[in-house]
Amino acid sequence: MSRRKTPSPAILVVSIVFREERHLEAALPRIAGIVGEADFRGPVFPFDRTGYYSKEMGKPLFRRFIAAAEPVPRDSLPGIKIGFEAIENDLSEGGRRTVNLDPGLVTPENFILATGKNFTHRVYLRDGVFADLTLEFRGGEFRPLPWTYPDYASDEIRALLRDIRRGTLRKTV
Repeated sequence: MSRRKTPSPAILVVSIVFREERHLEAALPRIAGIVGEADFRGPVFPFDRTGYYSKEMGKPLFRRFIAAAEPVPRDSLPGIKIGFEAIENDLSEGGRRTVNLDPGLVTPENFILATGKNFTHRVYLRDGVFADLTLEFRGGEFRPLPWTYPDYASDEIRALLRDIRRGTLRKTV
């Protein structure tokens, strides 16, 4: 008999980086087609702590976070990331993305992003998708790690994820 315990489900959080509101609006129903309806839509933040997407997507860029209404199994993250890459490709114009969709999981103990890029602190999941431990929850708050992206380390985004986490605990416990 196995002693392994399946971890509780997590709340899927999606970071949507976009330049034009119409691209955000085009992405939302497609996201819902993969993960279901959102029950949280955060404010629009400027995406200005890095120029990483500017060459491809232009400037200024913005970011909005949404969270799925229903918890998801933690092992669903790679499939969701792959589905989101298809949405990015479908909504591209002239070979350039108009949205960047990054799924992550809020759990009682941390926040994990899915990425297609390997690095020393990332764990390979499957099908070219890695898990990035972005924030840990300790002492009543999300705390950045040495490799946490500056925007995720910001007080505003950590507070937003903390609020989503409160909902996570209500839905998964």
